[in-house]
Amino acid sequence: MENHPKGVSISLTVRDGAAALDFYARAFGAGEVCRMAGPSGGVAHAEMTIGPTTVYLSEEAPEFHAVALPPDRLSSASFTILVDDCDAAHARAVEAGAKSLVEPIDEFWGMRHALVADPFGFRWYLGQVIEQLSHEEVAARAAKLMK
Repeated sequence: MENHPKGVSISLTVRDGAAALDFYARAFGAGEVCRMAGPSGGVAHAEMTIGPTTVYLSEEAPEFHAVALPPDRLSSASFTILVDDCDAAHARAVEAGAKSLVEPIDEFWGMRHALVADPFGFRWYLGQVIEQLSHEEVAARAAKLMK
C-alpha cells in the first residue's frame, strides 16, 4: 500500500483467496505483492500485479458488501490483458484451469484475441496487437463487415 497512483482500481471477491492467488499467478503471471489473513485464516486482503496493474483480492465479507459470484455464473464485467502472444497466453490460462470461451482469433480491429473464464466467474480477454489502426480505419472495417 506504499504506492497509490490515481486511477481505477480493480477488486475481486472470491470464495477461496489462496486458490485465486495461485490461479492468477499460474494463468496470468500475477505477482503477489501482499496477503493479509482474516480472523478465520482466509485472505482478508491481497494485492497482486498483472503487468503494470495492481489488482486487489479478498474473500467474501458480506458485512463489507464483498460477495463472490454465485457458482457457475459469469461476471458481466470483463478484463483485458494485453499480451505479446495471444495463443501462448490462452494456452497458459486454460492449463491453469480457465475455461476457454473464445479461441484465439484475428479480429478486424487489429487484435488477435481470446476470451477465458477463470474458476471464480471473471472473464478475461487476452489481446495481442497485430496491426496499429486508427479509429477511422477500425470504423471503416466495421462498416464494411455490416454490409
